[in-house]
Amino acid sequence: MSQGLKTWIQDLRETAYSIEDLIDEYLLHLANPSQRHRFIGFLCKIASKICDIQKRVVKLKETSSTYRFIRSVQPGSGGSSTSAPWHDPRPAGGGTPKRTVISVVGMGGLGKTTLAKKVYDNKELVGYFDCSAWITVSQSFKMEELLRNMPMKFYEARKEPVPEGINTMDESSLMTLTRQYLQDKRYVVVFDDVWKLDFWGFIKYVLPENKKGSRIIITTRNDEVASCCKESSFDYIHKLQPLPPKSSWELFCKKAFQGGCPPELEKLSHDIIRRCGGLPLAIVAIGGLLSRKEKIVSEWTKFSDSLGSELESNSHLESINTILSLSYHDLPYHLKSCFLYLAIFPEDYTIKCGILTRLWIAEGFVKTKRGVTLEDTAEEFLTELIHRSLVQVCHIHDLMREIILKKAEELSFCCVMTGEASSFDGRFRRLSVQNSSNNVLDITGKKSHIRSIFLYNSQMFFLGTLASKFKLLKVLDLDGARLDSIPEDLGNLLHLRYLSLRNTKVRMLPRSIRVHVKEGIGCLEELQKLSCVEANHGVGVIKELGKLGQLRKLSVSKLTRENGEHLCASITKMDCLKSLFISSLREDEILDLQYISHPPSCLSHLLLFGLLEKLPDCVSELQNLSMVNLYASNLMNDPVQVLQTLPSLQMLRLIRATAVEELCFEATGFQKLKILRLVWLIGLKRVKIENGALPQLETLRVGPCPQLEELPLGIRHLTRLTTLEFFNLQEELKLSMIPSRGRNYKIVEHIPNVLFMGMELKAYESYLTSYKS
Repeated sequence: MSQGLKTWIQDLRETAYSIEDLIDEYLLHLANPSQRHRFIGFLCKIASKICDIQKRVVKLKETSSTYRFIRSVQPGSGGSSTSAPWHDPRPAGGGTPKRTVISVVGMGGLGKTTLAKKVYDNKELVGYFDCSAWITVSQSFKMEELLRNMPMKFYEARKEPVPEGINTMDESSLMTLTRQYLQDKRYVVVFDDVWKLDFWGFIKYVLPENKKGSRIIITTRNDEVASCCKESSFDYIHKLQPLPPKSSWELFCKKAFQGGCPPELEKLSHDIIRRCGGLPLAIVAIGGLLSRKEKIVSEWTKFSDSLGSELESNSHLESINTILSLSYHDLPYHLKSCFLYLAIFPEDYTIKCGILTRLWIAEGFVKTKRGVTLEDTAEEFLTELIHRSLVQVCHIHDLMREIILKKAEELSFCCVMTGEASSFDGRFRRLSVQNSSNNVLDITGKKSHIRSIFLYNSQMFFLGTLASKFKLLKVLDLDGARLDSIPEDLGNLLHLRYLSLRNTKVRMLPRSIRVHVKEGIGCLEELQKLSCVEANHGVGVIKELGKLGQLRKLSVSKLTRENGEHLCASITKMDCLKSLFISSLREDEILDLQYISHPPSCLSHLLLFGLLEKLPDCVSELQNLSMVNLYASNLMNDPVQVLQTLPSLQMLRLIRATAVEELCFEATGFQKLKILRLVWLIGLKRVKIENGALPQLETLRVGPCPQLEELPLGIRHLTRLTTLEFFNLQEELKLSMIPSRGRNYKIVEHIPNVLFMGMELKAYESYLTSYKS
């Protein structure tokens, strides 16, 4: 991209920001009754700004025509309308008789092409086939060129002459030529770097199913592309995983040192490898670069500290930047801002998916669709980013983060200030302050157009001037800030859409933004989330909840037994409810929830906190339930017998939930469960896990269970279990799992992580209290 084009884009962006400021300032003035008498003067000021913006727009249009910056873009295509087209930098390069498709999927730089090439270059393996072809597809492919290139590759592989006139054939003729040529042959073809979802839907008609054992290999970054290629049980999807730490270390040492790592560089080397996140491309490129640097701590520290800028400017690391940037440039417009938003969070920060999607909504990235909630649309956006291998369940690869940090800065999208950095460019709309003791209000100058402020382990002093200084603020995230109160005039921020006070000492909201749930709430028929309703102030509010037919999430606390029937009647009317949390008034108060005649069919999260005489009968009907938490239920019967039949359940927490002596996980039970926690089950003596139960379980936490007599033998059947945690386990049982010598070692030897920890009863009670509140 030329410097002239970059300058033009920057001017265009600043003009768009000025238009946004103008609209927001107008709305703010209109909403303030005290400013009505100054309206004429304000309009004159607005009119002057509009004239200035019009002149800037005319100048931008003239410049774009002079330099031909604007080009046509197909609707819905990815990429900026002003960006130059991106091209892939990489050069082209016994079983069932049925035609089989093997899809290799994973993020850029994992080695998909390398793996496919290793298979393709195996002469013994490829010799099994009559003909072969390697086709690099990439983002910039044209179908007609691909259809012309493919038969030429087949002819070339067999050293046969290419048919005359192939260069002038149309798509239909090329398809016919290839099909006829392959009809009686066993062929293998690799389509490397496929991006489009409809690619296989077209190309499969060129490749005949001739029952000769032909194979097609496809590499892609997109899970959905791979899924589209799997049309039968013979097709296979191989999800390529990052290199494990040991392999990453070996590869890095081989490239950086041609042998062993000097002791003084070990810590730095491990830190660099961690940031490579198991990407072979990154490890090889960075290791190769460091092999040419002096092996001294100061040099390597300097490189590690400036890795972000090195990715952008160092020619030896250009391949990493280019390959990873391809995924960003392929994103459709509506996802680019969502992806750049991840630059706001600190390195290695665990991003909660629900918070992220709500932030997208608050920022205006998610537009209304008929019949679909904003939350559902935002979740679709997140799912697409995961399918594109850009996000791993709300965690982003360190090197990808470095790339989007640079992109976010280039686009004035957000400014990330770390440590004691104190300079701030007023063109930025979002500010993320990390690990700083600086006063944010001083950093940003006298007047600011900032729309979003995030504090991570940082200070914000003198909140009293916040509302007057950041009048256009939309998002204020003070999670973890050392605050015990917030100013009364915060409610004057007309545009504020998101306020987070998590992990602060603020216990009371100012009157200007406080909402009391009382009778009359039933008129809010479009309300989607309501938390937390105290149910011990009469039945009026509880009955009115039944009028909230659009409610998705409901949290009710301090429920009495007498009001249980009224709450059940209201819940029965909530057809859209997805998440339900109910807690009792006191520890000895029974939650009576047997009156839900028709439970919400889409309910996915259920959290019950309090005594239960029995599990509500309606639970067995909840086919979409994915998470169940039972706290302090003290059930006298085994809840597992009911819960194990739920087809969608993925997470189950039983905390002081039952008084039974034995839990039995039957062979057909919990077919989707991934996380199971059995905590403070005081009377539990035995856990029986039959072969076939819990086939997808990944994490199992057991204890404290002081009467547990024996380790569950069925753990040996849990082949996908990666983490087994024991809390306050009896010493004799702990010793029985000592490697090689312990009598129970064989039961757990297949599990990568077996952990033993302690938990005090007071800590547990404190945890429950904080959760309940």
